[in-house]
Amino acid sequence: MDILILNSLLRGGIPFVIMGSIALLLYFQNDLSNAKSTFLVGLIIFFVAAASVIYDLDHWSIFKRSIIHFLTMLITVYPILLFSGWFDITSISDALIVLLIFLLVGVVLWSVFMILARIFAW
Repeated sequence: MDILILNSLLRGGIPFVIMGSIALLLYFQNDLSNAKSTFLVGLIIFFVAAASVIYDLDHWSIFKRSIIHFLTMLITVYPILLFSGWFDITSISDALIVLLIFLLVGVVLWSVFMILARIFAW
């Protein structure tokens, strides 16, 4: 279990440090909008990469791994999208539209990676 946590932190932490450093440079250049967006992208990358260790749990079914990964993304990435300022959120229906986009992108990415996993026997 400790190895899993360490792998998760490494997978997510390395890109987050890189993106955070770029965000910091942008901040010091007074490019606050791009600094914020870069930081938020780094945060999203952190959660996506860190949660990828779920797929290393071979004793879980692919269905269980997919559901756990989806729920993890729902409670981490979706709120970042809502509060990022990238979408105009003025009502519940706006938040539901963002949820729909989140779901569509997730289904497409999941499908592509499942196909690639079958082709390359990952």
